[in-house]
Amino acid sequence: MYIDYDVADRIATITLNRPEAANAQNAELLEELDQAWTRAATDNDVAVIILRAEGKHFSAGHDLKSNEPVPEKITLEDIYRIEARRYLEFSLRWRNVPKPSIAAVQGRCIAGGLLLAWPCDLIIAADDALFSDPVVAMGIGGVEYHGHTWELGPRKAKEILFTGRAVTATEAEQIGMVNRVVPRAELDTQARALAEHIATMPSFGLRQAKRAVNQTLDVQGFYAAIQSVFEIHQTGHGNALSVGGWPVLVNLDQMKTAIKKAD
Repeated sequence: MYIDYDVADRIATITLNRPEAANAQNAELLEELDQAWTRAATDNDVAVIILRAEGKHFSAGHDLKSNEPVPEKITLEDIYRIEARRYLEFSLRWRNVPKPSIAAVQGRCIAGGLLLAWPCDLIIAADDALFSDPVVAMGIGGVEYHGHTWELGPRKAKEILFTGRAVTATEAEQIGMVNRVVPRAELDTQARALAEHIATMPSFGLRQAKRAVNQTLDVQGFYAAIQSVFEIHQTGHGNALSVGGWPVLVNLDQMKTAIKKAD
């Protein structure tokens, strides 16, 4: 079990509990996480959802050391099928859960970690939080749920992708990617206090407010952009396959180097 789930006072708390691996996302963690989101979404006793993580880091992204077997010959169709489910469909489903959600982020939120935090309605960041997407070093233009332009703005998104550098919690607050920055020791209590306040509001009003904002973004092109950029993401994998390998395996060293440079 990599996910803990708890409900108290109309608040569901979903906890990533793989701290020994910096909450890196293997297949089991993501499947359990999706089940937890579905459970919270369908429980009438839940008004607000908190997504948090045990340990030093929120999530180091996709598990590049996963023991999941890789076929001797993997095709772009295989990669597309796996990633469409785990890294696109899941994130979009979590984004559209008809209840307010809050991500409480500490430490590293790297690449695939963004796919967990960005779908949440609100983000509370600890003062040690760092957000990065260094996958250009792997020959890929950004992670699968490509919310970069919407979350960072176009020029900042390009800077972060081109350089691989991390965005600090303070900078993320300044550009509107996170709602507030709090001391690390207060992260859980501050997220909980916010959730408790929101939970006092009428559930139908909260649903309608969330739907209004999300639909406004979709009318502006968010949903179509996420879908179309996923196709661009897959061309990175196709290019890697054409020159001899699956990018997670071929470019692991480049990815590690990019993460170190972003520190």
